[in-house]
Amino acid sequence: MSAKAISEQTGKEFLYKHICTSAAVQNRFRYANVTPDTDFDKLAKEHPWLLTERLVVKPDQLIKRRGKLGLVGVNLDLNGVREWLKTRLMQETTVGKAKGILKNFLIEPFVAHKQEEEFYLCIYATREGDYVLFHHEGGVDVGDVDAKAKKLLIGVDEKISEDSVKNGLLTHVPNDKKAVLASFIVGLFNLYEDLFFTYLEINPVVVTKDGVYVLDMAAKIDATADYLCKSKWGDVEFPPPFGREAYPEEAYIADLDAKSGASLKLTLLNPRGRIWTMVAGGGASVVYSDTICDLGGVTELANYGEYSGAPSEQQTYDYAKTILSLMTREKHREGKVLIIGGSIANFTNVAATFKGIVRAIRDFQGPLKEHEVTIFVRRGGPNYQEGLRVMGEVGKTTGIPIHVFGTETHMTAIVGMALGHRPIPNEPPAAAHTANFLLNSSGRTSTPASSRTASFSDNKAKVSSSPAKKAKTGAPIAKATTLFSKQTKSIVWGMQTRAVQGMMDFDYVCSREEPSVAAMVYPFTGDHKQKFYWGHKEILVPVYKNMSDAMKKHSDVDVLISFASLRSAFDSTMETMQYPQIRTIAIIAEGIPEAHTRKIIKVANEKGVTIIGPATVGGIKPGCFKIGNTGGMLDNILASKLYRPGSVAYVSRSGGMSNELNNIISRTTDGVFEGVAIGGDRYPGSVFTEHVLRYQDTPGVKMIVVLGEIGGTEEYTICQAIKEGRITKPVVCWCIGTCATMFSSEVQFGHAGACANQASETAVAKNTALKEAGAFVPKSFDELGEIIKSVYDDLVAKGVIQPAAEMPPPTVPMDYSWARELGLIRKPASFMTSICDERGQELIYAGMPITEVFKSEIGLGGTLGLLWFQRRLPRYACQFIEMCLMVTADHGPAVSGAHNTIVCARAGKDLISSLTSGLLTIGDRFGGALDAAAKQFSGAFDSGMLPMEFVNKMKKDGKLIMGIGHRVKSINNPDMRVQILKDFVKQNFPSSAMLDYALDVEKITTSKKPNLILNVDGFIGVAFVDLLRTCGGFTRDEADEFVEIGALNGIFVLGRSMGFIGHYLDQKRLKQGLYRHPWDDISYVLPEHMSM
Repeated sequence: MSAKAISEQTGKEFLYKHICTSAAVQNRFRYANVTPDTDFDKLAKEHPWLLTERLVVKPDQLIKRRGKLGLVGVNLDLNGVREWLKTRLMQETTVGKAKGILKNFLIEPFVAHKQEEEFYLCIYATREGDYVLFHHEGGVDVGDVDAKAKKLLIGVDEKISEDSVKNGLLTHVPNDKKAVLASFIVGLFNLYEDLFFTYLEINPVVVTKDGVYVLDMAAKIDATADYLCKSKWGDVEFPPPFGREAYPEEAYIADLDAKSGASLKLTLLNPRGRIWTMVAGGGASVVYSDTICDLGGVTELANYGEYSGAPSEQQTYDYAKTILSLMTREKHREGKVLIIGGSIANFTNVAATFKGIVRAIRDFQGPLKEHEVTIFVRRGGPNYQEGLRVMGEVGKTTGIPIHVFGTETHMTAIVGMALGHRPIPNEPPAAAHTANFLLNSSGRTSTPASSRTASFSDNKAKVSSSPAKKAKTGAPIAKATTLFSKQTKSIVWGMQTRAVQGMMDFDYVCSREEPSVAAMVYPFTGDHKQKFYWGHKEILVPVYKNMSDAMKKHSDVDVLISFASLRSAFDSTMETMQYPQIRTIAIIAEGIPEAHTRKIIKVANEKGVTIIGPATVGGIKPGCFKIGNTGGMLDNILASKLYRPGSVAYVSRSGGMSNELNNIISRTTDGVFEGVAIGGDRYPGSVFTEHVLRYQDTPGVKMIVVLGEIGGTEEYTICQAIKEGRITKPVVCWCIGTCATMFSSEVQFGHAGACANQASETAVAKNTALKEAGAFVPKSFDELGEIIKSVYDDLVAKGVIQPAAEMPPPTVPMDYSWARELGLIRKPASFMTSICDERGQELIYAGMPITEVFKSEIGLGGTLGLLWFQRRLPRYACQFIEMCLMVTADHGPAVSGAHNTIVCARAGKDLISSLTSGLLTIGDRFGGALDAAAKQFSGAFDSGMLPMEFVNKMKKDGKLIMGIGHRVKSINNPDMRVQILKDFVKQNFPSSAMLDYALDVEKITTSKKPNLILNVDGFIGVAFVDLLRTCGGFTRDEADEFVEIGALNGIFVLGRSMGFIGHYLDQKRLKQGLYRHPWDDISYVLPEHMSM
C-alpha cells in the first residue's frame, strides 16, 4: 500500500521539524503521549509545561470527529487530565461500526481563542494534481467541507504562490490574517510535497495575534517514498485503523515484505474465526474475500492477506507457518477451513511456492488435525500441476483433508465447497500436463503456419499500428488507438532474460516473422549480445548500456517494456519519453511513489504516450504481441488460445486476474482479442476508459470485459460513456472489493489503489451504477463467466460474431531447464558433490544448515570436519584441528614457502600469486610429511612391527622416516608446539595407540642423534590417525581412506596459508622493494670439467 495513515503526533512532528514559513507557528513540539504504562510524575519532568498550562487531551488512534464523540478533554490541568483519562483509558468504545480500546492519548497546551479565529485547511492528492481546500469557518461544526470550502488545484509539477492562495482561497478571511495564512498555507503545501504526503487535514487551524496554532491534524504519507524520505521521516510507525488491533504477526509479515522483492501481506480480522485464507495475488485475494462474504462468511473470516511476486520457498514457508500458527491457537466447534487459492500465475513457479506451504503443513500436521482443519486448494500457472500433486500427496501422508483443484475449476468455486454451498467433486477433471502443450511431437523445426483462420467478424483490411495523430503546436499529442500489431518491435529495459524468452516463444507460436524484442537496455554492463532461442534456432539480441544508443540503432521500435526497479523506474521512464518514436511504455515495477507516477502521467499525456502500469504484469494481444511475463508460460498461452485473436477485449487492474480472465474468456467465448492490466496503484498510467474507448474503436473487438475494483471513480466515466452512446459494444463489468463495506474497520487490500475514501468509491456503489447505465453486471465474481458466455452467445446468435474453425495449436521446443524442472528428462551430472548445497534458501554444509553451524558453535574445526570429513566431530576433535592450524600457521621467513611468498610480494605480485608461489613448495621435503608420516607409522603399527624393527627396516631400505627429525629442535631443546599438542591429546583423546608407537620410535632415533625427534608434522600425522580411528565417527576403512587420499596434508596447507598471507601483508605494509639475492651468499663455481 502507498498512502498510509500516520498518528497525529507523527504528523505534527513532521510539520514542526520541516515547515518553512514566515508565519509564527506556535506550540512547536509541545505534546506528550499517554499510554497505559505512562508514569505521570516522569512525564511531568520530561514536559514541565504540563504543570503550568491548561491542557487538551484526546485519543491519537486515527479516530475521526473526536469532538463530536466527546473524546476531547478541554481546558484541564494535569490532575484534570488524569481524572478525565480514568473513565476512558483502556476502555472499549464504538466509533461508527468499529469497536476498539482507547489506549493512546495526546496531551497538548490548550489554546484560548475565538470562534472566528478557527479555519479549516486540507490538502489531498488526485490524478491531475493536489487540491487545497480552505474554509473560513473551521472547528467541530464545519459540516460538509466539500460543498462549502474553496478549492485551489495545484497541477502536477506546478508551484503554489501566496498570491494564488490569497485570490483563490482567502476571499472571506479578514485582511489582517491573510498574509499570515497565505504564508502558512504555502509553507504547508511545500512540506506536503517534500515529505510525500498524500493527505493532510488541519481542523481547526487557529490564527491569533500571536501566530498560527495547529490544533487537530489527520494525515497520510506515501509509504513507498521511504527510500527518498528516510532521513526526514526517521522510523515511522503506521498505526492500525481504530477497531483493529496491531498484532505482532502482522508486523512480522510486514518485515518479511520489506526485506523481500515479493509481496507479502497479512491483516487479522477475527483471530477466532473459522475461515482462513492464504491467497496468491493482490486482485485474487480481494475476490476470495468478496466471495466468502457473499456466501455469509463475513463474521467468520479470520484474515485478509496475499502473497505474490514469486516469493521463495523459504518466504512462503515463513508466511504459511505464521497463518497456521494463528489458526491453531483456538478451537472452533465446527472445525476450520483454510482456503489456499489464487488466480493463474504469470511467472511464479507454483510448485516452488507450494513447497514452502507443504513444509509448513507438515510441521503443523498435529495441530491442524487437532483443530479439524480442512484445506481447499485452487491454483494455476507455471508448473502448477506439480504443485497440486505435491499438495495432494501431503494430504494423503498426513491424513489432513486437502481438496485440490486446477484451472479446470472456476477460481472461487472452492469457497462454495469450503462453506458447504456446493458439493465437493470426488474426482476433479484432470488438467493437461504442461508437457502436453510444449513437447513438439511433429518434429517440425520451421516456424509454424498460422493455426487459425481469421474470424469472419474480423475487419478484413490489413490492420497496422495506427500512429498518434499530429496535434497543433503546444497541444497534447493524441494517443494511438492500436498499441500493438504483428510488426510491433520493443526494447526491454533490464536484464530480464526469462521474460524476453517468453516473449520470443509467444512470437514464434503466433507465426510472427521476426521477434518482437529488438534490443535490451541494461546500464550496469557494457554493450554486448545476449543469446535467445527463436524456435529451435539460437539468435543474438543486442544489449546496450545507454538508452540513446538503443534508440538510434532501432528506429523501428515504438514500445518500451521497463523492468527497472522502483528506485530507477521514474528516471528511466522520463528518459524514454524524450524519444518521439516510443508510443507505449509498460512499467512493471511496484512501489513507485505516487508523486513520481503523476509526473510520468503528465509528460505521457503531453507527448501522446500510452503508459501501462506501474505495478502491472503488462498486457497481451493474441497473435501479435505480449508484454514480458503476461499470460504466463506457453502451456497457459496455448490452453487459453492466446496464440490467435478472439472477439473479446478486456481491461483489469490486477495482473494475476488478467490471466484468470484469459482462462475464463477462452472457456466461454472464442477467445481474447486484447487484454491489458493497467496496474494496482492509485494512479495507473492509463485508465479503464482509455482502453475501453480504444476497444470501442477497434473493429475486431465485439464485446468488452472490465474488471474494476474498490477505490477511485474511473468506472463512473464508463457509465457516462455508455449513457451518452460513446460506448455501444456490450460491456460486461464487475468491481471487486464488495466485502469492504461489510468490515467493521478499514482494510487495505493488496493493491495500493484498492481503498474507498468515500461511499461512491465502494465496489457496491460502482457495480450498481454500472448496471443502471446498461453494462452487464453479474451478482458476484462467481457468475462472471456465465454472464460473459451469455453475452457472447447472444452476439453469435445475432451474427455479430462468426467463430472461425479451430486448428491444432502450434508447438514450440521446451527449454531444457524447464523440462528438467518438470521431471520430463534426465541427464548425467557433470560432477557430483556431497559436502555443500547452496541451492536452497540456506547454505548447507554436509547436511547442516549454516544457521545451525553458528548456533551449535562448532567453530572453524567443526566446519572443517563437516566439509572435509562430512561428519559432526566431537568438540575435542574440533579443538584439536584448530590447535593444529594454529601451530602450523607459520615458522618464520626462512622456510621455503614463506621465502617464496616474500620474494613474490616484493616483485609486485598480487596476494593470490604470492600465496600460490609459497604453497607450490609444499611437498615431502617441506611441510608435506603429514600424510607420509601417517601412512608409514600406521602401516608399521598395523603390521605388528616393533618400533625397533620399523626403524631397522627403514634404514635397510634406505628410506627416511617421515615426521622424524628437525634442523633446530632436539631432545634437549624440545619443540613446544609438539609438547602443547601432546598434552592435549593425552588429556582428551580416548586412545592414543598410534602416538604412543611413534613416541617409542622417537626414543630409538634420538638415542642415535638428539635432533631425530618426532616433529610437528609427524606428530599431527600420527595423532590424526588416532583421532579418525577412535572418535567414533568413522569406520576403520573410512579412517584409512582419508589418510590415503591426502586429507592430512590439507591441515598444513590450510594452516600455513595463514602465515603466508601474513608475510605477504607484512612486506606490502613495510613497502619492501624488489628482492635481489646478495652475491656474497652465492657460491659462483665453474663447470666441473673446466675446474679440473
